[in-house]
Amino acid sequence: TTVPKWVHHAVKPIVMALEKYIPQPYAGEIRGMASNLGGSLSDVIILNFAYEISAFCTSIVAQDKNGHVYHGRNLDYPHPILRNLTINVVFLKNGEVAYRGTSFAGYVGLWTGQSPNKFTVSGDQRGNEHWWNWWKNVVSAFLFRRSPVSWLVRETLEEAENFQDAVMRLSKIPIITGVYYIVAGVRAGEGAVITRDRMGPADIWPLDPMNGGWYRVETNFDHWLPPPARDHRRDAANKALNATGQDLINMDTLYQVLSLYPVCNGITVYTTTMSAAAPEKYNTLVRPQV
Repeated sequence: TTVPKWVHHAVKPIVMALEKYIPQPYAGEIRGMASNLGGSLSDVIILNFAYEISAFCTSIVAQDKNGHVYHGRNLDYPHPILRNLTINVVFLKNGEVAYRGTSFAGYVGLWTGQSPNKFTVSGDQRGNEHWWNWWKNVVSAFLFRRSPVSWLVRETLEEAENFQDAVMRLSKIPIITGVYYIVAGVRAGEGAVITRDRMGPADIWPLDPMNGGWYRVETNFDHWLPPPARDHRRDAANKALNATGQDLINMDTLYQVLSLYPVCNGITVYTTTMSAAAPEKYNTLVRPQV
Protein backbone atom coordinates (compact mmCIF):
# COMPACT_ATOMS: atom_id res chain seq x y z
CA THR A 1 0.00 0.00 0.00
CA THR A 2 2.96 2.37 0.47
CA VAL A 3 4.78 1.42 -2.73
CA PRO A 4 3.76 3.46 -5.80
CA LYS A 5 2.74 1.24 -8.71
CA TRP A 6 5.31 2.90 -10.94
CA VAL A 7 8.07 1.69 -8.61
CA HIS A 8 7.03 -1.91 -9.26
CA HIS A 9 7.15 -1.16 -12.99
CA ALA A 10 10.51 0.59 -12.63
CA VAL A 11 11.96 -2.43 -10.83
CA LYS A 12 10.98 -4.82 -13.65
CA PRO A 13 14.04 -4.14 -15.85
CA ILE A 14 16.25 -4.53 -12.78
CA VAL A 15 14.72 -7.95 -12.19
CA MET A 16 15.22 -8.91 -15.84
CA ALA A 17 18.91 -7.97 -15.79
CA LEU A 18 19.74 -8.07 -12.08
CA GLU A 19 23.50 -8.35 -12.42
CA LYS A 20 23.59 -5.33 -14.74
CA TYR A 21 22.10 -3.07 -12.10
CA ILE A 22 23.15 -4.66 -8.81
CA PRO A 23 26.78 -5.70 -8.25
CA GLN A 24 27.93 -8.98 -6.79
CA PRO A 25 27.72 -10.38 -4.20
CA TYR A 26 24.41 -8.60 -3.62
CA ALA A 27 22.74 -9.76 -6.85
CA GLY A 28 23.45 -13.40 -6.06
CA GLU A 29 22.35 -13.01 -2.46
CA ILE A 30 19.10 -11.32 -3.48
CA ARG A 31 18.40 -14.16 -5.91
CA GLY A 32 19.11 -16.72 -3.21
CA MET A 33 16.95 -14.96 -0.65
CA ALA A 34 14.03 -14.66 -3.06
CA SER A 35 14.31 -18.37 -3.82
CA ASN A 36 14.61 -19.48 -0.19
CA LEU A 37 12.05 -17.09 1.25
CA GLY A 38 9.50 -17.83 -1.46
CA GLY A 39 9.15 -14.19 -2.53
CA SER A 40 9.59 -12.49 -5.87
CA LEU A 41 12.83 -10.81 -6.90
CA SER A 42 11.09 -7.45 -7.11
CA ASP A 43 9.76 -7.81 -3.56
CA VAL A 44 13.23 -8.55 -2.16
CA ILE A 45 14.76 -5.64 -4.10
CA ILE A 46 12.08 -3.23 -2.87
CA LEU A 47 12.43 -4.57 0.69
CA ASN A 48 16.16 -3.85 0.69
CA PHE A 49 15.75 -0.27 -0.49
CA ALA A 50 12.82 0.44 1.81
CA TYR A 51 15.04 -0.36 4.80
CA GLU A 52 17.58 2.22 3.69
CA ILE A 53 15.46 5.17 4.84
CA SER A 54 13.94 4.30 8.21
CA ALA A 55 16.78 3.54 10.65
CA PHE A 56 16.14 5.75 13.68
CA CYS A 57 19.07 5.12 15.96
CA THR A 58 21.39 6.11 18.76
CA SER A 59 25.11 5.39 18.39
CA ILE A 60 27.80 6.04 21.01
CA VAL A 61 31.57 5.77 20.82
CA ALA A 62 33.47 6.21 24.07
CA GLN A 63 37.05 5.87 25.38
CA ASP A 64 38.00 4.90 28.93
CA LYS A 65 40.93 6.27 30.94
CA ASN A 66 43.18 3.45 29.67
CA GLY A 67 42.55 4.26 26.02
CA HIS A 68 40.14 1.38 25.33
CA VAL A 69 37.45 2.35 22.83
CA TYR A 70 33.87 1.06 23.04
CA HIS A 71 31.04 1.33 20.54
CA GLY A 72 27.35 0.81 21.16
CA ARG A 73 24.16 1.34 19.20
CA ASN A 74 20.41 1.04 19.43
CA LEU A 75 18.64 0.43 16.16
CA ASP A 76 15.05 1.68 16.09
CA TYR A 77 12.53 0.70 13.41
CA PRO A 78 8.78 1.29 13.51
CA HIS A 79 8.14 -2.32 12.42
CA PRO A 80 7.82 -4.78 15.36
CA ILE A 81 8.15 -7.85 13.12
CA LEU A 82 11.84 -7.05 12.63
CA ARG A 83 12.52 -8.32 16.15
CA ASN A 84 11.77 -11.80 14.81
CA LEU A 85 14.01 -11.27 11.77
CA THR A 86 17.12 -9.92 13.55
CA ILE A 87 20.20 -12.05 12.94
CA ASN A 88 23.93 -11.94 13.60
CA VAL A 89 25.85 -12.71 10.41
CA VAL A 90 29.46 -13.90 10.26
CA PHE A 91 31.33 -13.44 6.97
CA LEU A 92 34.18 -15.88 6.39
CA LYS A 93 37.19 -15.62 4.10
CA ASN A 94 39.50 -18.59 3.69
CA GLY A 95 37.96 -20.16 6.77
CA GLU A 96 38.62 -17.14 8.99
CA VAL A 97 36.18 -14.53 10.29
CA ALA A 98 36.57 -11.53 7.96
CA TYR A 99 33.87 -9.44 9.64
CA ARG A 100 30.52 -9.77 11.37
CA GLY A 101 27.39 -7.74 11.73
CA THR A 102 23.77 -7.58 12.77
CA SER A 103 21.08 -7.50 10.11
CA PHE A 104 17.61 -8.71 9.17
CA ALA A 105 16.69 -11.87 7.29
CA GLY A 106 16.21 -10.97 3.62
CA TYR A 107 18.41 -7.87 3.83
CA VAL A 108 21.86 -7.81 2.22
CA GLY A 109 23.17 -4.61 3.82
CA LEU A 110 24.60 -3.95 7.27
CA TRP A 111 23.84 -1.06 9.63
CA THR A 112 26.04 -2.50 12.39
CA GLY A 113 29.32 -4.38 12.05
CA GLN A 114 32.81 -5.20 13.22
CA SER A 115 36.06 -5.94 11.44
CA PRO A 116 38.00 -7.82 14.14
CA ASN A 117 41.03 -6.01 15.53
CA LYS A 118 40.49 -3.17 13.04
CA PHE A 119 37.30 -1.15 13.58
CA THR A 120 33.57 -1.14 14.26
CA VAL A 121 30.90 0.86 12.43
CA SER A 122 27.23 1.75 12.78
CA GLY A 123 24.92 3.81 10.60
CA ASP A 124 22.18 6.20 11.73
CA GLN A 125 19.57 7.85 9.53
CA ARG A 126 20.21 11.57 9.04
CA GLY A 127 17.41 14.04 9.44
CA ASN A 128 13.72 13.98 8.79
CA GLU A 129 13.25 12.46 5.35
CA HIS A 130 9.89 10.74 5.49
CA TRP A 131 9.93 6.96 5.29
CA TRP A 132 7.36 6.98 2.47
CA ASN A 133 9.90 8.74 0.26
CA TRP A 134 12.21 5.72 0.43
CA TRP A 135 11.65 4.99 -3.29
CA LYS A 136 13.82 8.04 -4.09
CA ASN A 137 16.71 5.87 -2.94
CA VAL A 138 15.92 3.40 -5.70
CA VAL A 139 16.17 6.20 -8.27
CA SER A 140 19.42 7.49 -6.75
CA ALA A 141 20.93 4.01 -6.70
CA PHE A 142 20.07 2.92 -10.22
CA LEU A 143 20.12 6.17 -12.17
CA PHE A 144 23.22 7.62 -10.54
CA ARG A 145 24.90 4.33 -9.55
CA ARG A 146 25.37 5.42 -5.96
CA SER A 147 25.84 2.91 -3.17
CA PRO A 148 23.10 2.20 -0.63
CA VAL A 149 24.38 3.38 2.75
CA SER A 150 24.27 -0.10 4.27
CA TRP A 151 26.18 -1.63 1.36
CA LEU A 152 28.99 0.86 1.91
CA VAL A 153 29.16 -0.26 5.56
CA ARG A 154 29.55 -3.86 4.42
CA GLU A 155 32.10 -3.06 1.72
CA THR A 156 34.12 -1.00 4.19
CA LEU A 157 34.12 -3.85 6.71
CA GLU A 158 35.36 -6.17 3.99
CA GLU A 159 37.99 -3.93 2.40
CA ALA A 160 39.29 -1.29 4.83
CA GLU A 161 42.65 -2.01 6.45
CA ASN A 162 42.20 0.05 9.62
CA PHE A 163 40.25 2.83 11.32
CA GLN A 164 41.72 5.63 9.18
CA ASP A 165 41.01 3.72 5.97
CA ALA A 166 37.44 3.07 7.11
CA VAL A 167 36.84 6.74 7.92
CA MET A 168 38.19 7.75 4.50
CA ARG A 169 35.96 5.30 2.62
CA LEU A 170 32.85 6.09 4.63
CA SER A 171 33.45 9.83 4.17
CA LYS A 172 34.10 10.02 0.44
CA ILE A 173 32.32 7.28 -1.52
CA PRO A 174 29.01 8.59 -3.00
CA ILE A 175 25.86 7.14 -1.42
CA ILE A 176 22.12 7.29 -2.13
CA THR A 177 21.08 9.43 0.85
CA GLY A 178 22.50 11.32 3.80
CA VAL A 179 23.50 9.31 6.87
CA TYR A 180 25.69 9.32 9.96
CA TYR A 181 28.50 6.78 10.07
CA ILE A 182 29.92 6.19 13.54
CA VAL A 183 33.32 4.49 13.57
CA ALA A 184 35.58 3.21 16.37
CA GLY A 185 39.06 1.72 16.13
CA VAL A 186 41.46 -0.19 18.36
CA ARG A 187 43.72 2.62 19.59
CA ALA A 188 43.16 5.59 21.87
CA GLY A 189 41.51 8.45 20.03
CA GLU A 190 40.14 6.26 17.25
CA GLY A 191 36.50 7.28 17.22
CA ALA A 192 34.49 9.60 14.99
CA VAL A 193 31.01 10.57 13.82
CA ILE A 194 30.89 11.19 10.06
CA THR A 195 27.99 13.35 8.90
CA ARG A 196 27.35 12.45 5.26
CA ASP A 197 25.74 14.16 2.33
CA ARG A 198 25.13 12.06 -0.78
CA MET A 199 28.40 13.08 -2.40
CA GLY A 200 30.76 13.51 0.55
CA PRO A 201 31.27 14.50 4.19
CA ALA A 202 29.44 17.45 5.73
CA ASP A 203 31.39 17.06 8.98
CA ILE A 204 33.74 14.68 10.80
CA TRP A 205 33.50 14.83 14.62
CA PRO A 206 36.36 12.89 16.23
CA LEU A 207 36.91 11.84 19.80
CA ASP A 208 38.97 14.42 21.68
CA PRO A 209 39.71 12.81 25.07
CA MET A 210 42.57 15.19 25.88
CA ASN A 211 40.05 18.04 25.93
CA GLY A 212 37.18 16.27 27.62
CA GLY A 213 35.63 14.75 24.49
CA TRP A 214 35.94 11.13 25.64
CA TYR A 215 32.61 10.17 24.07
CA ARG A 216 30.42 11.12 21.14
CA VAL A 217 26.66 10.58 20.91
CA GLU A 218 24.83 10.59 17.57
CA THR A 219 21.11 10.08 17.07
CA ASN A 220 19.46 11.29 13.87
CA PHE A 221 20.27 14.99 13.80
CA ASP A 222 23.40 17.05 13.17
CA HIS A 223 25.38 17.20 16.39
CA TRP A 224 26.07 20.95 16.08
CA LEU A 225 22.34 21.73 16.07
CA PRO A 226 19.81 21.18 18.88
CA PRO A 227 17.57 18.14 18.36
CA PRO A 228 13.82 18.61 17.91
CA ALA A 229 12.08 19.53 21.15
CA ARG A 230 10.23 16.20 21.19
CA ASP A 231 13.43 14.11 20.94
CA HIS A 232 15.27 13.69 24.25
CA ARG A 233 17.53 10.77 23.36
CA ARG A 234 20.71 12.82 22.91
CA ASP A 235 20.31 14.69 26.19
CA ALA A 236 19.49 11.51 28.10
CA ALA A 237 22.54 9.70 26.69
CA ASN A 238 24.84 12.65 27.40
CA LYS A 239 23.62 12.90 31.01
CA ALA A 240 23.99 9.16 31.56
CA LEU A 241 27.53 9.10 30.14
CA ASN A 242 28.57 12.08 32.25
CA ALA A 243 27.10 10.37 35.33
CA THR A 244 28.96 7.16 34.49
CA GLY A 245 32.27 8.94 33.93
CA GLN A 246 35.32 7.99 31.89
CA ASP A 247 36.72 5.92 34.79
CA LEU A 248 33.76 3.55 34.74
CA ILE A 249 32.86 3.32 31.08
CA ASN A 250 33.07 -0.23 29.69
CA MET A 251 30.92 -2.62 27.67
CA ASP A 252 28.53 -3.20 30.58
CA THR A 253 28.02 0.43 31.56
CA LEU A 254 27.68 1.42 27.91
CA TYR A 255 24.90 -1.16 27.61
CA GLN A 256 23.24 0.37 30.66
CA VAL A 257 23.30 3.81 29.03
CA LEU A 258 21.72 2.35 25.89
CA SER A 259 19.03 0.73 28.06
CA LEU A 260 17.75 3.99 29.57
CA TYR A 261 14.50 5.53 28.36
CA PRO A 262 14.16 7.28 25.92
CA VAL A 263 17.52 6.14 24.48
CA CYS A 264 15.88 2.72 24.45
CA ASN A 265 12.22 3.12 23.56
CA GLY A 266 9.17 1.38 22.18
CA ILE A 267 10.55 0.97 18.65
CA THR A 268 14.09 -0.12 19.64
CA VAL A 269 14.62 -3.43 17.85
CA TYR A 270 18.10 -4.32 19.11
CA THR A 271 21.12 -3.09 21.04
CA THR A 272 24.69 -3.93 20.04
CA THR A 273 27.85 -3.35 22.07
CA MET A 274 31.25 -3.98 20.52
CA SER A 275 34.95 -3.20 20.71
CA ALA A 276 37.20 -3.98 17.76
CA ALA A 277 40.16 -4.67 20.07
CA ALA A 278 38.10 -7.39 21.80
CA PRO A 279 36.11 -8.85 18.88
CA GLU A 280 34.90 -11.86 20.89
CA LYS A 281 32.77 -9.48 23.01
CA TYR A 282 30.53 -8.45 20.10
CA ASN A 283 27.03 -8.74 21.50
CA THR A 284 23.54 -8.02 20.17
CA LEU A 285 20.37 -8.25 22.24
CA VAL A 286 16.91 -8.05 20.72
CA ARG A 287 14.71 -5.75 22.82
CA PRO A 288 11.25 -6.91 23.90
CA GLN A 289 8.32 -5.06 22.43
CA VAL A 290 6.97 -2.58 24.96
